[in-house]
Amino acid sequence: MDASVVRLDAAIRAWVLLPITLAMFLVGALRHHAMRLTRDGGAADVVALREANVARRAERCRQFAGYLRPGAFAARRTFYCAADGGALRKKSEKASPHAAMLSDPTVMTKMMTKNAMMMAPNMLTAAWVNFFFAGFVVGRTPFPLTQRFRGMLQRGVALQSLDVTYVSSLSWYFLNFFGLGGVFQLVLGDNELDDAAAMQNAFASGLNADKAFAHALEGLEALKHEYMMHIADARATAMLRALNEGKSPREARLAAAAAR
Repeated sequence: MDASVVRLDAAIRAWVLLPITLAMFLVGALRHHAMRLTRDGGAADVVALREANVARRAERCRQFAGYLRPGAFAARRTFYCAADGGALRKKSEKASPHAAMLSDPTVMTKMMTKNAMMMAPNMLTAAWVNFFFAGFVVGRTPFPLTQRFRGMLQRGVALQSLDVTYVSSLSWYFLNFFGLGGVFQLVLGDNELDDAAAMQNAFASGLNADKAFAHALEGLEALKHEYMMHIADARATAMLRALNEGKSPREARLAAAAAR
């Protein structure tokens, strides 16, 4: 089959592409409201979130230490690594997940309910698309692509002669699954499907704070700080000095380039 003569029937748009998109949106909206109705209203684990944020900020401080002046980095390292009360030397106050499950049996039930509400609609929708719309080619990208995208865009269509820019129905389902987040945010509000908050809470709840603190503490203590912005500071100072002296912007840029 010559890819240049492939023509898509206009009925595919009305009977395949739009139904898949509409079904994905409706399933997402129903899941959003179902999760809101079944949410117990309890507050998030503040202790777990605080400890996860401390570990995350300490790791970012280590990664971007070169952008901090020596005094600023020394103050942050003292805050995190001080022997008498450093933030990374405190023991975790969060109860372990196993202890929480033993003390409150409803924790496991709530976890299983949330997982089922997240997975069951997606599995049913994927099975529906695969059963009724398998083998359809629903669209084409307006830009050329390499052969590496064939497995992503043409799931369920085993036709190597077809141009890689064509999109199958099953691939359109996955594109909608990962790409409707902005639409949900506009229609349902900032909370969307609460996926971001759920992921953050799950990360914080499953984080081993003691190991994370020890890892971040070791990295900050072993780091040899080196300020990397002195060249930028020198060039900015040279440019400002040249402009104050009445030189042209071009001369100021040349002076800044020569500064070290």
